[in-house]
Amino acid sequence: MRALYSALWWLALPLVLGRLWWRGRREPGYRRHVAERLGFYPRSSANPSTQATIWVHAVSVGETRAAEPLVEALLRAYPDHRILLTHMTATGRATGHALFGKHASRVVQSFLPYDTGWMMQRFIRHFRPRLCVLMETEVWPNLIAQCKRRGIPVVLANARLSERSLRKAQKLQSLMGEAARGISCVAAQTDADAQRIRQLGVANVHVTGSIKFDVTPPEDALAKGAALRQQIGPRSVLLCASTREGEEELILDALATADMADALLVIVPRHPQRFDEVARMIAARGIALQHRSALGSAPLHADTRILLGDSMGEMFAYYAACDVAFIGGSLLPLGGQNLIEACAVGKPVLIGLHTFNFGTVSEDAIAAGAAMRVTDAQAMLARSGRLLRDHDERAAMGENALVFSRHHRGATARTLALLTTMLASA
Repeated sequence: MRALYSALWWLALPLVLGRLWWRGRREPGYRRHVAERLGFYPRSSANPSTQATIWVHAVSVGETRAAEPLVEALLRAYPDHRILLTHMTATGRATGHALFGKHASRVVQSFLPYDTGWMMQRFIRHFRPRLCVLMETEVWPNLIAQCKRRGIPVVLANARLSERSLRKAQKLQSLMGEAARGISCVAAQTDADAQRIRQLGVANVHVTGSIKFDVTPPEDALAKGAALRQQIGPRSVLLCASTREGEEELILDALATADMADALLVIVPRHPQRFDEVARMIAARGIALQHRSALGSAPLHADTRILLGDSMGEMFAYYAACDVAFIGGSLLPLGGQNLIEACAVGKPVLIGLHTFNFGTVSEDAIAAGAAMRVTDAQAMLARSGRLLRDHDERAAMGENALVFSRHHRGATARTLALLTTMLASA
């Protein structure tokens, strides 16, 4: 089955590369380092014989941000090792550079090659990692097979697996089952995640919690948020964070009849290639709009109703600047996005009905009084309006959010203990 899987990769490669080039029209990062995606790397990045390599794969922005506490812990615990940080998306790589550029001498970044046996073999031969750490839900059959062949332990860290993803994997049991059995260890976020992962055939599964709770809001981001709030002025602020395709339209339609008074709506699309699309959507409705990227240090115009968050790496700043945060990806059946960062800044959180990618943490946040679930865009704006007008309820939810985020910390230390055992056996 894996041979057929590899053959399909090779057959699809012209289309994959064409799509990569097409996507590079809007995001130039996709047209850079293309050779790395095919298993070719500069000689300067090869593993020196005097320095061992720990490989961490974080596919995109969310996984890269989640990996930050773990990478920092590895750098402290293994000062004689370097970290190889790989990605699949250009935005993930840019996020990694922003987070770890200060460790440039010890953190090497690269794109992961496409999952064929030959490309993975070249990749592993070039970098020679002692340990492979895959963040969250990344299971690549040829990657795991090549690591197993060379005795490199594979750890799935901060792992989560929804019921929907489990059903999909079980349909390809002959392929995914082999890959699952090749995983040396799993550090799962929740008991439910661990149970589903065991159903795939992984034997060594531990529940360590979510590393995302250990992400500390950077002081400079909080300062940016405070400065942005000064520019906004005394108006209350509703943040719609990490919105996905189809959601902005629902929110804008509901805004036409919502009782939001003079509140400012800040919309931050999840994917940067959609910034222009969302701007056109807002302009078509005749709503007064400003772009964060063009705001500079000037005060926000008094008649502006929407601020478009078209900047990269400022999510913590947006959370710091808002009064209430709605987390996108949850109004439509897209699985939701991470609400932990909003809680870590002490903001009341609203989520839609569709949070299956973050099911346990969403229910836990609701139970803790840190979050509320809403049925649709109209209900979200109505609930936001009530929270923005009720200082006491808003403050209570914000305090609950802080307590909730602090209570669940510690996953990084537990995961590091597992990695230490794996490194000792490598």
